[in-house]
Amino acid sequence: MPFPSADSWRRQIAALDASDPRYATQLVERLLKAGREAGASDLHLQPTPQGLDVRWRIDGVLHPLDVLPARIAPNVVARLKVLAELLTYRNDVPQEGRIRGDEPKVEVRVSTFPTLYGEKAVVRLFAEQGRFLELDSLGFDAELQAALRRLLAETSGAILVTGPAGAGKTTTLYACLREIVAQSAGGRGIASLEDPIEVAVAGVAQSQANLAAGFDLATGLKFLLRQDPEVIMLGEIRDAATAEVAFQASLTGHLVLSTFHAGSATGAISRLSDMGIAPYLLRSGVLAILSQRLVRQLCSCSQAADACDGFLGLRVKQARRAVGCAECRGTGYQGRMLLAEMFTAERNELGRAILSRSDAARLESLAVEAGMVTRWQRACQAVEAGLTSPAEIRRVLGFGE
Repeated sequence: MPFPSADSWRRQIAALDASDPRYATQLVERLLKAGREAGASDLHLQPTPQGLDVRWRIDGVLHPLDVLPARIAPNVVARLKVLAELLTYRNDVPQEGRIRGDEPKVEVRVSTFPTLYGEKAVVRLFAEQGRFLELDSLGFDAELQAALRRLLAETSGAILVTGPAGAGKTTTLYACLREIVAQSAGGRGIASLEDPIEVAVAGVAQSQANLAAGFDLATGLKFLLRQDPEVIMLGEIRDAATAEVAFQASLTGHLVLSTFHAGSATGAISRLSDMGIAPYLLRSGVLAILSQRLVRQLCSCSQAADACDGFLGLRVKQARRAVGCAECRGTGYQGRMLLAEMFTAERNELGRAILSRSDAARLESLAVEAGMVTRWQRACQAVEAGLTSPAEIRRVLGFGE
């Protein structure tokens, strides 16, 4: 069953005059509006021999929206580039920019990339700044949230938020910043270095990297340390140079918050070690590594799953499967929930394992013995509670327990 807003979109486009010189402008305007109304996080415009394939990502999954005529594809992408202040005459190189509209609370980013049949464009529609403001709004397990809140009161060390793209890492990072601002009541110097700045946070001195000017994250962080900050938020650790400076800062009286791409909390330790970060920095510098994923929640139309093949190998006693109805737009799901695990580098056998460069599997085994609840355990709990389905867990986490 198609999305109701997709039907509305098609009716609006059919009502436009294709001969009007402003046709592409009006089409893009309606596309952005439809995306916001549908709650899409991304719009994908992919040129194909048949035309411009338009899809939108809702609750982490891409859904087809429309295929626009090939003849108007260049004009549609060009209009997006004009709005994002990109170079319309360059279609042979990737570009990215920001749409500065009349709604300051809504951030819109545009990325273009040359492909075989023309330029592909992806539009990222960020959530309004008024959403997901505090830790309490994110859906963390109560015990994990309490532990994270205690760690945010520490005066030194690094807290990393890990996971794949689209897992809500930056949202969590901003919530942590707001928590620190609230805890300190303005008594701590808080600064950030981001690429790009996605949300303005009151009480934080935010800066944006500028690669064209030689102002990258590693260089900016070195100079930022001279600004007398007590808390530093680094948008992302992307390379060994940035990681090295960040962990050195975590050992010299700074609380450092950042994101990092890794499949699990202990996997982040292994990846950082492979990047050349000294084991003593990881053991002494890391306060915690929070790994998170977002999974879709089942609609009320779900039905009990068959234990024979409906559990998909998960260690659960009961489960439900997605069906689909008008309420959930035929997907079987409504909204998403958070699955998270948090690893803390204690100075015990776990700390010694980090020093000896043990692999992620060994670190995870020791972390579980020390009390860490893994992402798989939380996933199975959510399945047994009827909140999500085995199929959704396998889609997001895969089969690599």
